[in-house]
Amino acid sequence: MPAYITLFKYTQQGLATIKESPERIKKTRALVEQLGGRIIGIWLTMGEYDLVAVSEAPNAEVAAQVVMMVCGTGTVTSQTMQAFSEEEFASIVARIP
Repeated sequence: MPAYITLFKYTQQGLATIKESPERIKKTRALVEQLGGRIIGIWLTMGEYDLVAVSEAPNAEVAAQVVMMVCGTGTVTSQTMQAFSEEEFASIVARIP
């Protein structure tokens, strides 16, 4: 299943309601599972981004849907990238002429 890394930044609204974050994460985890994916982990980070999520989704459309729904709450902004496992990376490199 394709993997994704999402970098989140809290908005002012997100910071104002920071104590609700654990419940929002639970709801997001349930949504991802309902759509056929899974959240591998979510970490609070220090630096340019506030949270990092590693997840899997059946396809890019589902990943985009989840990100749009999460960002649609107005509590975070995000940047998402597809990630490739070591095995996928080796397979990609092996096909380079």
